[in-house]
Amino acid sequence: MIHYISGGERSGKSSFAQKLAEDLSKNPIYLATSRIWDKDFQNRVNRHVSDRDKRWTTIEEEKNISAVIPENTTIVVDCVTLWLTNFYTDTKYNVEDSLKLAKEEIDKLCKIEANIIIISNEIGMGVHASTEIGRKFTELQGWVNQYIAKKATKATFMVSGLPLKLK
Repeated sequence: MIHYISGGERSGKSSFAQKLAEDLSKNPIYLATSRIWDKDFQNRVNRHVSDRDKRWTTIEEEKNISAVIPENTTIVVDCVTLWLTNFYTDTKYNVEDSLKLAKEEIDKLCKIEANIIIISNEIGMGVHASTEIGRKFTELQGWVNQYIAKKATKATFMVSGLPLKLK
């Protein structure tokens, strides 16, 4: 089962995903996809880590997330935006290559027997990106979000800490 959770920054996605995972499993897994870019981001990561108790196992994987998800587990993948950033920067900002790699990985996720909770940001609803690289990334993010949402068993949109069931 894939449960897709999207929303804006600080909309409550992570806490909703964490509660869902804890309801589904006594020992959920957290899959961190981010690279630590700076001190502020490290502080954000530290805050997320402190939100989880000893029941949680953390796995870190920047791109090949399907390779580290054990069968018959409950796992929170946090998050698509940071995961896509890794593809986007590694392909030298090539949208087509990044989209192809992301779709291939999502297709692999769909074949895993597990409760996979995927968190993503809806970045296209905010301020228009001021750079070409930013605008291209916003398009990439939107296409990948649509692809995941179509494949997902369930989808939830978070607004102001409130879940809106999409499917």
